[in-house]
Amino acid sequence: MKAVAAGTPPTDAPTSRLKRALFYLLAIACLVWVFHDVHPRALRAAMAISNWWFVVLAVVVDILTYCLQGIRWKLLLSPVGRLSALRTTQAIYAGLFVNELVPLRFGELVRGFLVSRWFSCGITDVVPSIVVERFLDILWLAVGVALAALCVPLPTDLIEAGDLLGAILLVITGIFLWIVLRRKNELESGGAQPASSSGIASGLSSFITRLALGLRQIGTSRWLYFAALLSSAMLMCQALAFWFMMLACGIRRPLVVGAIVMLIVRLGTMIPNAPANVGSFQFFTVLALGLFAVNKTTAAGFSIVMFAALTAPLWILGLFAISRTGMRLSTIRAEVASLRLPARWASVTPKRENPR
Repeated sequence: MKAVAAGTPPTDAPTSRLKRALFYLLAIACLVWVFHDVHPRALRAAMAISNWWFVVLAVVVDILTYCLQGIRWKLLLSPVGRLSALRTTQAIYAGLFVNELVPLRFGELVRGFLVSRWFSCGITDVVPSIVVERFLDILWLAVGVALAALCVPLPTDLIEAGDLLGAILLVITGIFLWIVLRRKNELESGGAQPASSSGIASGLSSFITRLALGLRQIGTSRWLYFAALLSSAMLMCQALAFWFMMLACGIRRPLVVGAIVMLIVRLGTMIPNAPANVGSFQFFTVLALGLFAVNKTTAAGFSIVMFAALTAPLWILGLFAISRTGMRLSTIRAEVASLRLPARWASVTPKRENPR
């Protein structure tokens, strides 16, 4: 495979450039806060690994997380068609690799695009499964924060964030149940547009209707419950990955502390930001460890080591996943860019690629 073209989003509009600049400025501000009063020599000492076996365990468990996500996505895609867990995991790693290069979680579109090619369907048929994935992630994050509050006293800010997450979850759950309980013909008639409607309005209405129908199919599928269980297992694996890395860096704290640190980092990086969550990842890691009496220098060193341990496998496996598609990253980005408007998603079907 030839060198992969790196990192800019597929549009050069002034608004897009301004958004990217804001994300990068935020990342720089976070890094300045993390490292401004940390001595370089002390930081290097804090980055020392005391037990490499724990690093191996952390990397293995982190990879297992995405393998479980691949199985989960396979189940959620069952109303669309049959695809192997290996294929869905490949698409996930390809998307993760793009997220390492491009802000705003553009990799989510990339993985949806790849799966739509393999299914030879429109990307709108794939989007509902990604939406349900995010719903399940929010569900278990809220459950995790609630359980953590029962185990240890949490900062007021974190409890308030958990309450906000719970409120968002209730709204999303209500909308999801409303869609699932409605009849198919009601959803279809709700999206009907008069003949005089503009092309954009008609396309957007068609997209929303197909999205609702896809969500209804998943909501009435027995695989949704298995996907929910896999989501809880994924969160446990992420907690273990953080805890193993803490032990590798000599930070001796109970597993529940590793889980809470992971929850805080997950909550802090949920909003799309700079590529690979640079800056925000370090900021929330240091902030979380500080709650458990870990000094800032040690926490800053851990944030670098943990970031490297999570990022290296994503680059290696993500690059391999993209190479197996037979497409250049620049080609994928260009094709996804043409599908970015929902009005087009409703009607565009990517060219079929024969699965390997």
